[in-house]
Amino acid sequence: MTAILLPLAHALASRKDLPIPTWLFAWGASIVLIVSFFALSVAWRTPRFENDRWRPLGAGLSRVLLGRLAQALCGAAGVFLFGVAIYSGFRGTVAPDRNFALTFLFVTAWLGIPALSVVLGDVFRPFNPWRAIGRVAGRGFAAIAGQPAAHLRYPDAIGRWPAAVGLLAFVWLEVAYGSSGGVAVGVSPDTAATAALVYSTYTLAMMATFGVEKWCQTGEVFSVYFGMFSQLGLFAVRAGKLGRRLPLAASTHWATVPGSLAVVIASIASTSFDGAQEGAFKGAIARTFDWLAEAGLSLTASLRLTDTIFMLLCFAGVGLVYLAGVRGMASVKGAPSLAKLRSGFAHTLIPIAFAYLVAHYFSLFVFQEQAQFTYLLSDPLGTASTDLFGTASGGIDYRLFSANAIWYIQVAALVIGHVAGLTLAHDRATSYWGDFRQAARSQYWMLAVMVAFTCFGLYLLSVANS
Repeated sequence: MTAILLPLAHALASRKDLPIPTWLFAWGASIVLIVSFFALSVAWRTPRFENDRWRPLGAGLSRVLLGRLAQALCGAAGVFLFGVAIYSGFRGTVAPDRNFALTFLFVTAWLGIPALSVVLGDVFRPFNPWRAIGRVAGRGFAAIAGQPAAHLRYPDAIGRWPAAVGLLAFVWLEVAYGSSGGVAVGVSPDTAATAALVYSTYTLAMMATFGVEKWCQTGEVFSVYFGMFSQLGLFAVRAGKLGRRLPLAASTHWATVPGSLAVVIASIASTSFDGAQEGAFKGAIARTFDWLAEAGLSLTASLRLTDTIFMLLCFAGVGLVYLAGVRGMASVKGAPSLAKLRSGFAHTLIPIAFAYLVAHYFSLFVFQEQAQFTYLLSDPLGTASTDLFGTASGGIDYRLFSANAIWYIQVAALVIGHVAGLTLAHDRATSYWGDFRQAARSQYWMLAVMVAFTCFGLYLLSVANS
C-alpha cells in the first residue's frame, strides 16, 4: 500500500543502521512473551475481561456528542471529505504524492482511524459517509411514503464474510491491481476515485436492501474493520449514552458473528503481504512473475496474478498458524468444541492486527500526515493553483524520527500487541477451563502462535530493511 505515495514510503532503517542484530530482537521479544506467559499463569486465575465494566459518563456530555446536531455535523463532514477525495482523484494531478485523494484514503483514513479507534472507540461511525447518506435517504423515504422502508432479513450465516472479502479486495486494489508493466507503481488517483464510486453504489444498494445499521454491522468493510479495532478502546456508546469501559474487554464478544475470524486474519495477512511483497517474498514473486510471463500472459496480467496468488497464500498461512494453535488447545483435557475454540479466541488476534499495522506503516503515517496537513490541505488537486490555508509551500521533515527510533517503535508495537493478545487468550482460557492449571496448559499453544507471529513480523521488518 505504501508504493502509492513515496519512493521511501516505509522510511525503514537500513540494515546497517539497526541498533542491534535482528536475531537478538527476536530472542528478546520471545523472552518477553514467555515471561508474560508465566506471569499470567501464576497471577491471572479468573476471567477479568468477560465483563467490560461499562460505566456511563456525564449525561450532558452524551447530549452534546451524541445529539442530532453533532451527528448531522459529523456525517456532513464525512460526506464532504469523501467527496473532496473523489473530486481530487478525477480532477487533480496524476502525481500520487501531490493528490489529496490517495493520501486521505490510504493514509489518513485507512491508518489514522484504527489508531484513534484503539484509544477512543468507534470514532468512524458518526463520520461514515455511507451511513450518513443512507440515514438521510431512509428518513426521506419515510417522510414521502409515510412509513419506514421495508428491508430483507440479513442471513445470519453470512455474518461478516462480505466485509472480510471486501477488506482483501481493498488491499488488492492497490498492491495487485495497481501494479503494471512488471513494476509496482501503485493505484492512480482516478482509479481510486472510480473504485470509491463503485464501492459507494454497492454499499448504498446493500443498505437499501438490508438496512443501514445492519449492513454497517456486518457487510460494510470499513465499519467492520474500524469497528474491530474500536473493541480495544476505552469508550463506547450504549443505549444512546457515552460511557467508559475496561480497555481490551469489549473484544471478547466481538467474534460471535460468523466471518469475524476471517476479517481479523485478512487484516494481518494483507499487512504481511504488503510488507513482504518487496522483501521476504521478492524472489519468489519475481520467479512466479517470470514463469507466468513466459507462459504468454502480459506483463501487467502476470504481475497482478502473481500478487493475487501470494496475497491469498498469506491469508491461508496466517489462518493455518492460528488454526494449529486452536487444534492444540483442543487436545487439552476439558477443552470445549473445536468450533467454540476457533471463534472464541479470534479476538486475541485483534491486538496483533493493530501491531502489524503500526509496525509496518508507522513512518509512512507520520511523514505523510505532514503532507496531508500542509500542501495537500491547501492544494488538494496538486495543480499549484490554490493555497487555501497558506500551507501549500509546506513539506515533510524526514528528520523527525531517526532510523533507530523507527526500528524501536516497530519492535515495541509488535511486542506490546502480542503481549496484549496473549493476555486476552489467557483470560478466555480461564473462562473455558474451570481449572486454572488446565487453562495455563492450553495456552502453551497460543504462546507458540504469538511467538511465531512476533518472529514473523520481525523477519518481515528485517528483510524489508536490508
